[in-house]
Amino acid sequence: MEIEFKATKRVEQGTGASRRLRRAGQIPGIIYGAGQDALPITLDHNELFHLLKKEAFHASVLTVDLEGGKHKVVLRDTQWHAWKPQVMHLDFQRVDAGHKLHLKVPLHFVNGEVSPAVKLAGGMISHVMNEIDVQCLPANLPEFIEVDLKDLQADQSIHLSELKLPQGVELVTHGEGDPVVVTVLKTKGGAEEEGAEGGEAA
Repeated sequence: MEIEFKATKRVEQGTGASRRLRRAGQIPGIIYGAGQDALPITLDHNELFHLLKKEAFHASVLTVDLEGGKHKVVLRDTQWHAWKPQVMHLDFQRVDAGHKLHLKVPLHFVNGEVSPAVKLAGGMISHVMNEIDVQCLPANLPEFIEVDLKDLQADQSIHLSELKLPQGVELVTHGEGDPVVVTVLKTKGGAEEEGAEGGEAA
């Protein structure tokens, strides 16, 4: 998904200037990285508020139209008001086409309802993770990673190492071991049925 939004260069800086911007429906932000100077910017609050609701906005290479010049960036940080639905500040990092990005990418789970774990065993699928850390070149960045559950059995889990990643995308792991991404919880009904079957067999 190609996401583009407008910004203007921010001349005035400091707490007072930022407060005035927010009162005028604007958001102070910054673009940094790629060996260039940090660039303070101003963004339209309504436009960015709605974009932040899109999953792809958090895991895509974005285009900032800065007074006619196009900048490729990724979102790095969002600061929200403590209790109001108001964005206080946004941080963007410049993207270099030849350097790998390290970013969190959401997981999309499919076919859970037709898996043997649910359809035959009456289990409930538990998503232990909803996003993973990856690194790749900007051109290879996926909007999401699909996790197909169609073959998941009642006594199985899916681990991080079992995920199928797009070409050019690598996992970034933290610590040792192979964390669980999806597991199956036995429902009360399923446990009772198993007990009944066990009793009949006895």
